[in-house]
Amino acid sequence: MSVSASGAQQNWWEPTVRDVGEGLLAVLTSAVALGIALFGLDGAGARSWLDVLVAAVLMAVGDRLVRPVLRLIAALLGLGGALLAGLVAQVAIAWGALTLAPGITVRSWTQVILVLLVASTAMTGGRWLVGHNDSSYVLGDVLRGARSRARRGLVPGRGEPGLLIVQLDGVSSSVLAHAIDAGLVPTMTRWLRTGTHRLEGWWARVPATTPASQAGLLHGTSSQVPAFRWWDKDLGRLVVTNHPVDAALVEARMSDGEGLLARSGVAISTMFTGDAPTNLLVMSRARRRRGFGPGTAFIRFFASPYVLTRTLGLTVGEMVKELYQGRWQRTRRVEPRVPRRGAYVVLRGISNVLLRDLTTALVAEQLLAGAPTVFVDLVDYDEIAHHAGPLRPESLRALEGLDRVLELLAEVAEHSPRAYRIVVLSDHGQSLGSTFEQVEGASLLDVVHDLMAVGSGRGGTTQTVKSEAGEEWGPLNSLLGASGGARIADRTGRSGPVRPGRRPSDGEPPLPEVAVTASGNLGELWFPQLPGRVPIEEINERWPRLLPGLLAHHAIGVVVAWTAGRGPVAVGARGSRLLADDVPAAAAVRGEDPLAQYGPRARPDLLRAAGLENAGDLILISTVDARGSVHAFEELVGSHGGLGGAQNDALLMYPVEWAVDPDLRDDVGSDEMLIGAESVHAQLVRWQRALGLRP
Repeated sequence: MSVSASGAQQNWWEPTVRDVGEGLLAVLTSAVALGIALFGLDGAGARSWLDVLVAAVLMAVGDRLVRPVLRLIAALLGLGGALLAGLVAQVAIAWGALTLAPGITVRSWTQVILVLLVASTAMTGGRWLVGHNDSSYVLGDVLRGARSRARRGLVPGRGEPGLLIVQLDGVSSSVLAHAIDAGLVPTMTRWLRTGTHRLEGWWARVPATTPASQAGLLHGTSSQVPAFRWWDKDLGRLVVTNHPVDAALVEARMSDGEGLLARSGVAISTMFTGDAPTNLLVMSRARRRRGFGPGTAFIRFFASPYVLTRTLGLTVGEMVKELYQGRWQRTRRVEPRVPRRGAYVVLRGISNVLLRDLTTALVAEQLLAGAPTVFVDLVDYDEIAHHAGPLRPESLRALEGLDRVLELLAEVAEHSPRAYRIVVLSDHGQSLGSTFEQVEGASLLDVVHDLMAVGSGRGGTTQTVKSEAGEEWGPLNSLLGASGGARIADRTGRSGPVRPGRRPSDGEPPLPEVAVTASGNLGELWFPQLPGRVPIEEINERWPRLLPGLLAHHAIGVVVAWTAGRGPVAVGARGSRLLADDVPAAAAVRGEDPLAQYGPRARPDLLRAAGLENAGDLILISTVDARGSVHAFEELVGSHGGLGGAQNDALLMYPVEWAVDPDLRDDVGSDEMLIGAESVHAQLVRWQRALGLRP
């Protein structure tokens, strides 16, 4: 029993008048959509709207009854089983309801599927016409239940604070400013203009990639992440961070048990856990167990009438939209551009609709459960911007969808048992530019192969390994890992063997002579047959054409290598610069400074990058022009990883009553800002302590 706002005693099970009204409205809305489908499809029909209403009620009851069964299936078979079972259950419930309801005509189960698809489309279109947030339909019953509990005084006092951290993957502060001016992000615009939040930038250091930044944000260190993918000489193989096994390996190397989410936090759709006890769709835990982890959000998603069919329909629609937008770029001869076909079309549909809806449902469930700190990564913008360009219309429209998710999560937070503060941040930005292969006519792998084969004097072919799997596959890999299914394989072009986890023994082929990887406009080379960090003097002796040949390419701006006794050096086509802190600037530069084009953070960033464990024997950064355009060493028109343009320009939006501590800031030219994800982590931890969420 509880006491309502009016002072009257009320049992937990007693609905209010508004509860009954919202429930009836939901059933009536479903009935209208169902009626549109039944009356509009050839061969289907209904005798009267009353019969349609009866069918809608039966479907709602069936939804509730089937959830325990789906929960059991999910625990046994994982995500794939729940997805298939959810589809079968929805068709079975709809068929049963339409058969039992008097006056309803449907001819086959295929027609039942069409009825569901048309009804869900009608509901989505209706919500759009009246200006409702369509994403809220995914959480319709959750929000109704939360509002009902709040009205009946069943939510504990909101004195206890909470922290929701939302990562907008790949969104730079400058791109967000464009979206604000274009009116695409009204929720964030309202927060800024009404004075509830403050926005500033922070510097994403090299390597400006999601795994490096999330390692820093969640664990306070990114020292174990020299790129998105790299050659580990101790293991004798490539490490690729969007593979669950490798993500777990990297986290084990850097975790101290005191991450951002230690003790009672929740990580959702991230690379690493931040030492959270609850992890949902987290890459480093995707292989640890089957199923979804705690909670019922997956089951609610898969069992609710129209939700799954709506999401699958929108997923297909997103794929069609991608095909149209890619064709539009080709017919209009938009430059620069890259091919937008193949598996990416499917990936965009899954990640930008299905995965986003699932992630939103998971976050809402954790907020309503009162989790102290929740961290979630939303990847929509980053994936589209990679293939379309950071400021292209379809990329900015992705921000519009993310803003609707923020609006919905803020509404959920209002009905949660904690008074949540919301922090919005990104892990890096993106920079536009033609790819290295488009500019030079050959891939970086081919260039390295040719230069080493010519310079070796051995007359044989050079063994090489290059990994091309993009970070956009990360969320889908974690989703498939949670289901117990096979992940998307790394797209690897190899000449010569690569064995995971061990060095070759007698009778086995040798390790490759060179490994080449790309993280945007950051390229790295390793020489796996040579132990330790190979100095530039030895590289020049073994392959005298390699370094001069690389620098002869216009798209390569600087190559970083270690010297035998003077530390790392940055070498350009017309000069060089020693990177060590103890070398005076005047003595460090010979000829033209190769780092001048990259700004004041280039030297400290590259000094740190060269000193990371498992950093490449050679580190390459593409050229950057006056507009900030770079040349990715992989086939992406929007890229990040190195230096140049907006890729290092990450954002941080936080409640206005808070402040960034001055001792955490550092100089970037004429500005002071947080440098590196580790500094952002330190600030987040201080805010947690101020809220009483951390000892």
